[in-house]
Amino acid sequence: MSHIFFILGGLLGTLAVAAGAFSSHVLKERLSAELVATFEVAARYHMYHSLALFGAAWAADRWPGRLTAAAGCCFCTGTVVFSGSLYLQCLTDTRWLGAATPVGGLALIAGWRCLVAAAWAGSRK
Repeated sequence: MSHIFFILGGLLGTLAVAAGAFSSHVLKERLSAELVATFEVAARYHMYHSLALFGAAWAADRWPGRLTAAAGCCFCTGTVVFSGSLYLQCLTDTRWLGAATPVGGLALIAGWRCLVAAAWAGSRK
């Protein structure tokens, strides 16, 4: 499982850098300052959680089990839903897509909670 999280972290990180560059070089000329700022928040959280996947990969080797697997899955899902909904909202100017953003945020929070729980359970063995 750790190699999958590592690969996904690298792929998502690559896309996060591309999204940031796209925002800086293309969107600043085409979108309002508010939408560009929202897009940049999406790219920032996208990158943070790409890096979190590396942490989940490390944890999966150190404390293998359902909690570390759940952490990685939550980070992947949360990144796609949180950042993806914000990206689409900005690019399509479809405000209702923002309704999905908190669901992605909850998945990201769940990922961090699972990672903490895995470390806690691993330290008690």
